[in-house]
Formats: sequence, structure tokens, C-alpha cells
Amino acid sequence: MKNTGACTCVQDIAKSFSYLNTDQPESEIFQTSLMSALIDGVYDGSVTIAELLEHGDFGLGTFNDLDGELIAFDSEVHQLREDGSARVAGMDQKTPFAVMTHFRPSITGQLTTMLEKVEVQELIDKMVGSLNLFCAFRIDGYFERVETRTVPRQTKPYRPMLQAIENQPVFTFENTSGTLVGFRCPPYVQGINVAGFHVHYITDDRKGGGHVLDYRLLEGKLELAKISKLRIDLPRTESFQQATLHSDDMNEAIEAAEG
Repeated sequence: MKNTGACTCVQDIAKSFSYLNTDQPESEIFQTSLMSALIDGVYDGSVTIAELLEHGDFGLGTFNDLDGELIAFDSEVHQLREDGSARVAGMDQKTPFAVMTHFRPSITGQLTTMLEKVEVQELIDKMVGSLNLFCAFRIDGYFERVETRTVPRQTKPYRPMLQAIENQPVFTFENTSGTLVGFRCPPYVQGINVAGFHVHYITDDRKGGGHVLDYRLLEGKLELAKISKLRIDLPRTESFQQATLHSDDMNEAIEAAEG
């Protein structure tokens, strides 16, 4: 049976959101490398965290050696580690894949009803209005649970990501306050980025987090920005130049890796 209640709830929430009229320029998404390269095992990049922050104050990605998840907001960058912990990232650490933007939300609203992940995603889709645009979003809130995973640090010779994630640890954060940082990308960029939703989480005490698999939000604030500009900086490394960047099973590989 179709759950019409969830749909009605999302529609009602959407009506309460505010559309901010600002004269500020539209943000641009800056991306280093390609998701398909990460899937193929290109885990070494030359872009530092300090250089990433020149292109934005908000984003996500990973670190060299696939050493945990990267989450950035308010110009602060944290490393979410394979044991579920979090720490401030060093400015000289490097990334093989990251997505950054200057976060300028144009739509904002309060979420006062319990919402599952799929309902939040439905709400964001409705607010953006088109699957052909990019969207950056942030949720600061209180969560009944957030299920995360973090890929363990890899050593050379690197294995492709599907092998690297076979024994990835999964964590559940229960009754925590924290921040979700996410992007929603159009279907046509699968392989270049991650089509659909890609989200990372960190607790308010900055002690834990990871790549988000699922969550239930009890209350919070949602801010989002529509974005129609994408800039990609391709690595000049030999590993990138030799990588297989397209395959028939790329879509399935990305879905398995990113959940």
C-alpha cells in the first residue's frame, strides 16, 4: 500500500520553508578527481586540505589511502575515521577525491516532525524542483539514530574500492545531536560524481561520525542551495592516467560503495 501520509507530511513541511532573496552570486561546486577513479583504486591525490578550503567552506570527500571520510562546514574540516571517531584534519593532509562549495543557502526551514532519510530526500527533491540541478544541503538536528560506515585505510598495492569495502565497519549513533553535510547530484553525472544523495555526519561534540547509510531525524534545521555550476580538477598522476574510468558495471559499483 502506498504511504500517502509520508507524502502529505513532506508537502506540508515544504510549504513552511522560506526562500531567501539574496544578491549574492551563485555558488560553484569544485571537485577534485572523479568518483570512477576512486572506485578503480586511485587513492592518492595531490590537493591539500588547505587548497580545498580555497575553493569552499563546505564539502565532503576522503583522504589519501582512503583513510576515512572528509566532512567540511563553516570552513572547518574533520576526518571521520574507521573506528567511528572524528578529529580535526591537518591542513597538509591530502585528498584523492573531494567536493567543495561556498555554501550559500537559498532555502531554509525547520523540521519539527520525525522524518526518515527517504522522507528528507523527498523533501529536498521537492524544494530543488529539478533532478537536473545540483544541490548542497546541511541539516543541524537531533537524531534518534544515524547509521554510518567508514572504509578502513588502505595500503599499496591498492585494491579497487569494492574489495576495500568488503569488511568496512558500520556504526550506529543513537540519540545524538549533529550535522549532516550532503550533496544531491543529477543522474547524468554518475561516475563523475555520485548520482543522487551523498551525505556525511558528525556529532556536535566532534567525537564521531562517518559516511551516512541511514538515519531518523527527530527535529532540526534544513538549509539548501541549488547549484548549476561544476568545476572539475583532474589529477595529473600516473595512477589516474592509467585508471579505468568507465565500465559496464560502474553504476552498480558506485551504488555498492556509496550506499
